[in-house]
Order: sequence, then structure tokens, then C-alpha cells
Amino acid sequence: MAGTVPIPPYLNRESEEVDTLRYQTVYAHIRGSVAAPTAGLHFTEAVLDRLKEKGIQMETVCLHVGAGTFLPVKSSLVSEHPMHREPFVVSQSLIERLIHKNGPLLAVGTTSVRTLESLYYIGVSCIERGVPEDVEQWAPYTREYPYSTEEALLAIIKYLDDNKLDALVAGTRIIIVPGFRFRLVDKLVTNFHQPESTLILLVSAFVNGDWRSIYDFALKNNFRFLSYGDSSLLERK
Repeated sequence: MAGTVPIPPYLNRESEEVDTLRYQTVYAHIRGSVAAPTAGLHFTEAVLDRLKEKGIQMETVCLHVGAGTFLPVKSSLVSEHPMHREPFVVSQSLIERLIHKNGPLLAVGTTSVRTLESLYYIGVSCIERGVPEDVEQWAPYTREYPYSTEEALLAIIKYLDDNKLDALVAGTRIIIVPGFRFRLVDKLVTNFHQPESTLILLVSAFVNGDWRSIYDFALKNNFRFLSYGDSSLLERK
């Protein structure tokens, strides 16, 4: 092992041996991210086994979180905040299941939300340009898109089939802020995030601006915040 575990800078300490186990999801298996999807830290092998026993279908996606995730929103205008590119991988089998899903889609972590919601714009790229292109930061807000979610996902499948690929590999700079139109994710498991972060903006977008009441409840009930903190289950409004 080279280097140390890249724990979040806001923990204000050096990484410790316990972090090699605690700051890692049990289902991680691809190297590349500089941060763990902390909502996933709550899912132990025992919890995953119980979910399987209940018949809940689970799939994995991969997004390599970059150091930009820790960059606070310093400008009074969110339009001036830069999002860094993050690569992601989604299997063809999952995309096919998304087309035919017959129940709510629950994402574990904002990382998963960014990955899943980026698929629509990758599909648009496949429709209009024939190839998947990286999702730019403000792509969701620049114009109206005439395509359905199913059409976009089918375009990705066609691209993968035509090129004999079994997974989509792309990148995203997507920023999810109030006004964003969610096309895939219905529910979200996420930790409680720090002020002035893009993750707070994502939560606000997901609950249609009603994030303050959620965070007030957490503060009044002594919930733990940030990476090693408590989690929440949010439903999209």
C-alpha cells in the first residue's frame, strides 16, 4: 500500500490505521476515488444480506470522486463555482434494468445520484452525436430536451451494442442545484453535509428546497454530521 487513506480534510486530523477499514464501503472493489461514498458506510454485510432476504434488488455503479468534492462554494453566485470532471462506469445490464424498472429507484449517496442522472445527458449525446460525451457542468440547464428518459437510455444501449461493449465509461462535471429535473432517482440515502457545499445544493434540489427543516431536525436531535456521521432517507418532491 502506498500513501495514506485520503480522509476528508474537514476531519482536521491525519489518517489512522482504523480508517483503512472504516472509511471504505464493503462493496468497493475498483481503485481510483479520493473519497468514499460515505452514505455507503452504513451498509454492512449483515445489512446487505437482510436487504437481499427482503427481495430488494441491488446494483452497483462506479464514480471516482475527485478532490473537488471538498471544494466549498466560495462565490455568492453558484454559477461561478467550478465542478471537476469525475469518471464513472455503469454496466449495460444496469442500464437495461433502468429502462424496465417497475418500482422506485433509491440511490445510496450523492455520488450515485450524479452518476445515474448523468446517464440521461450521455444518452442525449448518443442520440445527437452518435457517441457518449462527457456531461458538462451546466448541460441540464442550458436548454429543453425533447427526449424521454427511455429514449436516452436506449441510445446508450445501442452505442454499446454497436461497439461490442458491456459497460459505459464516461465522465461528468454535472452540478445538481435547485431547478434540476431528476429523471431517474426517486429516493436518496445520504449523510448530513457541511454548509456551503455542492452536496447541500443537491439535497435542496432533491427535496424541492425543503432542506432546512431536515437539517433543523437533525441539529435538534443531536445527529452526527459529515463522513462518519448519521444518514437520512429522502424522498424526491
